[in-house]
Amino acid sequence: MRPLLPALSRVESPEEIYRTRYIIAITVTLAVVLELVDTSIVIVAIPHMMGSLGATLDEIAWVSTGYVVANVIVMPISSWLANWFGRRNYFAMSIMLFTASSFMCGNASTLGELVFWRIVQGLGGGGLITTAQAVLYESFPPKEAGTSMAIFGLGVMTGPMLGPTLGGYITDVASWPWIFYINIPLGVLALLLALMYVPDSKFGEKAEEIDFLGLFLLAVGIGTLQTLLERGEKLDWWASREIITYACLSVTALTAFVYHELRHPHPIVDLRVIADPQFAVSLVLAFLLGVTMFTAIFLFPVYTQTLVGFGAWDTGKAIFPGALAAGFTMGVLGRLMPKINIDLRYIVLAGALIFGCSMLLHGQLTTQSGADDFLWPQITRGIGTGMAFMPLNNLAMGNLAPEKIAAGSGLYNLLRQLGGSVGIAGSATLFAQFQVSNRDVLRYHISEISAATMERLHVLKGIFLARGVPDEAAQAKAYALLDMMVRKQAAMLAFEKIFLITGILLIAATPLMLLMKRTHFSRQEDNQSH
Repeated sequence: MRPLLPALSRVESPEEIYRTRYIIAITVTLAVVLELVDTSIVIVAIPHMMGSLGATLDEIAWVSTGYVVANVIVMPISSWLANWFGRRNYFAMSIMLFTASSFMCGNASTLGELVFWRIVQGLGGGGLITTAQAVLYESFPPKEAGTSMAIFGLGVMTGPMLGPTLGGYITDVASWPWIFYINIPLGVLALLLALMYVPDSKFGEKAEEIDFLGLFLLAVGIGTLQTLLERGEKLDWWASREIITYACLSVTALTAFVYHELRHPHPIVDLRVIADPQFAVSLVLAFLLGVTMFTAIFLFPVYTQTLVGFGAWDTGKAIFPGALAAGFTMGVLGRLMPKINIDLRYIVLAGALIFGCSMLLHGQLTTQSGADDFLWPQITRGIGTGMAFMPLNNLAMGNLAPEKIAAGSGLYNLLRQLGGSVGIAGSATLFAQFQVSNRDVLRYHISEISAATMERLHVLKGIFLARGVPDEAAQAKAYALLDMMVRKQAAMLAFEKIFLITGILLIAATPLMLLMKRTHFSRQEDNQSH
């Protein structure tokens, strides 16, 4: 396929690629950050959208669901699309589609328009992460792969964290369409840089035919699975006929998809890369890393904004040290790994243990905790996640042949994204269940024959009486306030339990690394150079 905007100067030769490798890394990471920020930026703007578009909460949820579903459908086929159109063209076309649909999202005047353009935006953004990772593996020499993954990892870490904070700030100072308009100048910049600096792949081969059946089965299977995860908690999971229908469709379509792809001579997703045992184990760990990482990212803002009283901006400031720690950790590892002869599995293990410790620290937080109390739990979480994230990427891709890296990257990122969806859906369900059970336990200890209870009610009633509330109303308000305090403490205990479970889950998965080969960074250089 002819290059887009052929008049632009382009990086072509290996020497030019090496000389501009950091510009390439910044370019693809900028595109990745834009895509990931838009995954979560709409969350805080939902009430404003409901009022502006006249939509219910269940209807407006499709603004988020449609985007994520489109994302996960495109991820595994991004390697095939990059081969079909040419990697540089495909990456640029994805940015163009993402940026143009961002403008249309901001201009939407009805719910239907907004959901449609969010789906288009998700189709454009879905291929950016996996294509970016493949670009970095080819653009940097093997001895500098750690550095490239550190830059990429920083974007993957900070994108979901920045979304709610940035969305809250923009919505407060402007209006909700501006959470989409902000993408336009950055998208245009990323597009121009991509056309000039992102190189075409040396290894990709264009398929001789389009696997339409595989594409259809994948879209149905992954689309219904992601929709199930997004809507399960709202619809009470298996009590809903809609959720059961999604589950049946997903299992049937994905089973047929795997059978079809393994037999097709030109599959749209190359599942044969899973035959590599190390890559297969990495997929499981990537899924679990997605579960734990996104659960922590999802829970902390909910905790700070519902129990501590933080706004979106204050929450963002509390999260920032963790993102900074993750970026610093990956940067240090990127520099050190080529120089020290250490088994990468040990770094992942250390990262998992540190992440688990950070969740223990999160479990010590209370409703009275403040910004100072959040600092070290967040920093520790960032260090642990950074140590687990980057070496696991290198372990996953290290044994794959260069021509298989793009396909492997698509599956790897898909599993991590699905893990994140499972983590968010699972934590939301567990939170609701834990909160109810904790409230029942706490209420058991509160009764009118308890001296402590009656003393607290007397104090609360006195506060209302001092404000001029009549006696009978003051008594009712005292009971209501005590019930609210019980609910708040029940929620706090639920958060503590889920933080603890999250930490234990990643630690418990570390024995899977015994199934991997002992791998040093220097050995990866040998593998990739061949």
